[in-house]
Amino acid sequence: MTGFKIAIIGGGAAGYFAAITAAEANPSAQVTIYERSKRTLTKVKISGGGRCNVTHNCLDPKELATRYPRGAHELRGAFHRWQPQDTIDWFAARGVATKAEPDGRMFPTTDDSQTIIDCFHKAAQSAGVQLRKECGIKSISHSQDRFIVHLSDGTQETTNKVLVASGSLKASSLTHSLEALGHTIASLAPSLFAFNLSDKRTQGLSGLAIQNAIVSHVLPSPVKTASRKPKPLPQTGPILITHRGLSGPAILRLSAWQARAFQDENYHFEIQINWLGQVSKDQLHEQFNRLRNGKTEVKTKVFEQIPRRFWERLVEFVGITENLKWAQLPKDKETALIQELIAGRYKVQGKTTNKDEFVTCGGVSLKEIDFKTMESRLVPGLHFAGECLDIDGITGGFNFQAAWTGGRLAGLAMANEQE
Repeated sequence: MTGFKIAIIGGGAAGYFAAITAAEANPSAQVTIYERSKRTLTKVKISGGGRCNVTHNCLDPKELATRYPRGAHELRGAFHRWQPQDTIDWFAARGVATKAEPDGRMFPTTDDSQTIIDCFHKAAQSAGVQLRKECGIKSISHSQDRFIVHLSDGTQETTNKVLVASGSLKASSLTHSLEALGHTIASLAPSLFAFNLSDKRTQGLSGLAIQNAIVSHVLPSPVKTASRKPKPLPQTGPILITHRGLSGPAILRLSAWQARAFQDENYHFEIQINWLGQVSKDQLHEQFNRLRNGKTEVKTKVFEQIPRRFWERLVEFVGITENLKWAQLPKDKETALIQELIAGRYKVQGKTTNKDEFVTCGGVSLKEIDFKTMESRLVPGLHFAGECLDIDGITGGFNFQAAWTGGRLAGLAMANEQE
């Protein structure tokens, strides 16, 4: 082996960011990305509907870390070293301007993910990063201060440092290699998915959205108290009715926080929804009492945030007749309508991967990683970044930010030949 070599396993977001960082920090290093498929940066390409949700404008590391169901504690320190403002500045220095949308998501001003991909390709080429596509990794072995990387084409490379940024660690020869090196792989579970359900209240209403709903997981009974797990927090935000069931930010966030719980229930579970957000039972009683003084029909839309067709469906569902007026509304029907509005129960019967956000929780145990350098605590010179770690964030640019942060810290650490 001649010269100082760094092997990057995976040509995705974390891999590219680490490779560019390492090559720029140490121009004499030979940095090579090994990508098993024909294409690189595939998730960058389709993220945000093809616009690439590069990060989120939450600039406080402590607050930012709360957006991660797994990895929050470890990322808090890491975000003090590289956070969204650093990401924004990094792209700006390379001619890519970004913008924040009202919900905090950040995109390139071009609204085109190819802008980000072109930026990475140009920066990597300028820094001298080598790229080997259709070149998977069969195994990694370690001896003293060297790694032997065995490639899928039957050849092998000797290298000083290795970064695993391969994405989700599904069962593979690479996974077996990491376990042989002593690493623990937390079991995988899908995160960020839509809910499938077949329910009279939502059938035929595909495309309707409720902007500020609250959704929560109804825990199965009896709940095992021995685990002492905290009660899952409800998630607030838009909910979209789809032809298969429910999606939208609030649903995706709940799927992230409850990824393992939903997997344990085999994706057959119950949720409760307050379609009116923070509106309470008492507030609804008061509003309905005021409506009783007029001659308005109950089916007439009352709430601005609920689409007319969905309101009519809920009214029909609780058995309120077509022309019934508020003044004639029986108390039991009013109670049933209030229940549907603020505490409706829905039985989920499966999941659908969201087309823009497909994330997996699980991966290399975080206790085995030094988050100052993203280096293995077990194998010196072996680093990790991205989805191969047991880290995942909610939707909104948070998963990419974790990739940029991990890639940056790993890249800088690997560039140092003295370590």
